[in-house]
Amino acid sequence: MWTSNTITTIDIWSSKIRTVIWYFDNENKDNFHILWVWISNSKAIRKWNILDMEEFKNNLDSSLGEAEKMAWEQVNGAYISFNSSSFEVFRNKWVVAVTWWEVSEEDVERALEMAKNWVNLPNKEILKVIPEHFCVDLEEWIKNPIWMSARKLEVVSNIFSMNLNVLNNMRKAISDIWIEIYDIYPNLLSSPEWVLSKRQKELWVVCIDIWASTTWLTIYENGVLNYSSIIPIWWDNVTNDIALWLRTSTWVAEKIKIDYAELSLESEEWYEDQSFDMWELNMWEQWEVSRLYLSRIVTARYEEILYFVREELKRVWKDWMLPEWAICVWWWVKMRGFVNLWKKNLKLPVFIWTPVSKDQLVDSSISDPVFAAVIWTMILSNMFGNNSNIFSFNIWWFFESIRKLFKKIMPK
Repeated sequence: MWTSNTITTIDIWSSKIRTVIWYFDNENKDNFHILWVWISNSKAIRKWNILDMEEFKNNLDSSLGEAEKMAWEQVNGAYISFNSSSFEVFRNKWVVAVTWWEVSEEDVERALEMAKNWVNLPNKEILKVIPEHFCVDLEEWIKNPIWMSARKLEVVSNIFSMNLNVLNNMRKAISDIWIEIYDIYPNLLSSPEWVLSKRQKELWVVCIDIWASTTWLTIYENGVLNYSSIIPIWWDNVTNDIALWLRTSTWVAEKIKIDYAELSLESEEWYEDQSFDMWELNMWEQWEVSRLYLSRIVTARYEEILYFVREELKRVWKDWMLPEWAICVWWWVKMRGFVNLWKKNLKLPVFIWTPVSKDQLVDSSISDPVFAAVIWTMILSNMFGNNSNIFSFNIWWFFESIRKLFKKIMPK
């Protein structure tokens, strides 16, 4: 099968690489269809530092190769989404003079470019500049100032940047497997754009991503991004806590966390006598672990994350004052008791987002909060991406595609 408008999206994070091959409907651009999804392990990254470049390239190549074989597509370019602890978000404003008494697209682009250029970011590269709002003369909180009469245009923007060496290593690894990078979207921006509805963005709403290495928080108001922050506490801390207190390995602790952990047990008296045997996990250990004791270990770490989330909300004077809920995404939010604990601590309605609105997502087995970022990266690539060069002829890519073809058909 060969589809002329096929697009590939690669979602990279510290423990998994997700490759999605898909295409938009030519008649209705709002509908997209998943050809194949492939998830592979990523063992060469720790805290978003590439530890082994060769192994990381092999992981990328393996994920792409399996997706290509199952979708019957040859991939030579992709959109990349990923998170990193080196991401930073800055707010900056700039004023420019309007050229012809009416704000044009060139004026808006010039204002955003000047806001980006006059930020001192040593050893960092700016990935995206997202306008928060515009001021047209004396009128504030303008979303789209184009064709408005004005003499000056002021923009308040959010600037997303990350460490240059980390980004260059990522680009080198992807280019070494003969994949062209069309664009890069930080997951801090991608997840809430897909998850939050237009009404939720108009009111105050917070989107929380709990990753393996960081916790990301974004707040929207009046339909635009108002505040974003990265909290250096993550899901892996829960695994480390279990391993420390139960005197076991992190691999065993990860399995215990997924199979038996529960947050904020409501009926502690009933759970006092509840336990599980380590032998049930096929471990060479024969002792019992109290479910209540395990819950207290896990709950303590989640309460620490909640504390820092509340502190970030206090910075913008919105602690307990978000009318459109706290929307949580990523796989780690599915732990039993998560919603009750977060409702109690945030004093807000808490909702776990899943992509259930589109049947094609459910059919493709990606109806899961973990796919929030990659889904929106797909939509952003269709809205703003330029795919005109996807099928441009390149002699080196031609020979590499032949090599990949023989590699797939030759028996191992």
